[in-house]
Amino acid sequence: MALENMLGITNSAELARVEEQLSKKRAVELFENNILSSFEVGTYKGLQNIHEYLFQDVYDFAGKTRNVNISKGGFRFAPTMYLEAALNYISNMPQESFDQIVEKYVEMNVAHPFREGNGRAARIWLDQIMKKELKLVVDWSLIDKENYLSAMERSPINNLEIRHLLKHALTDKINDREVYMKGIDVSYYFEGYNTFSYEKIIENQDFQR
Repeated sequence: MALENMLGITNSAELARVEEQLSKKRAVELFENNILSSFEVGTYKGLQNIHEYLFQDVYDFAGKTRNVNISKGGFRFAPTMYLEAALNYISNMPQESFDQIVEKYVEMNVAHPFREGNGRAARIWLDQIMKKELKLVVDWSLIDKENYLSAMERSPINNLEIRHLLKHALTDKINDREVYMKGIDVSYYFEGYNTFSYEKIIENQDFQR
């Protein structure tokens, strides 16, 4: 069964294909049209803005805090009864150093505030914090998918692995178009979406510059 969506798609494979195409187009727009600069950095509100923009064409819950409990691979994310308090806490967590930023990112992953699309939105959110506070971003193309997923799985107990992975993939090319675009492709690949490259999306679209 496919997740309820605005397009009336009931086949999960078809939904995945359409979701990737439509939301990745929005991810490209975030950079090409400089939309990210209008969002708060490091707050849940900022993450909501990113999520809403990415998934506005697919889900009516885009940017909205989930009201159901969810789990993945046996791990239960923050219960809805504690979610609002957790998100307020995370928004106010310090983000002045690399270690603080990673800790904040890990906590947001544990909160998993949306029904779908948490990882893809949160990685953009993470890079915005890194960019503002450290003048660095993650070059996601340097990170192996399995290493990342296993590090994130263990991060609520010990975030040493994810800190190590991210630290060795940092770049000062914070406004580099290719770093951002390749990062979007990798971010989607982490979640099993790899039908449409950013180049294919751009070929069929006109973006304001």
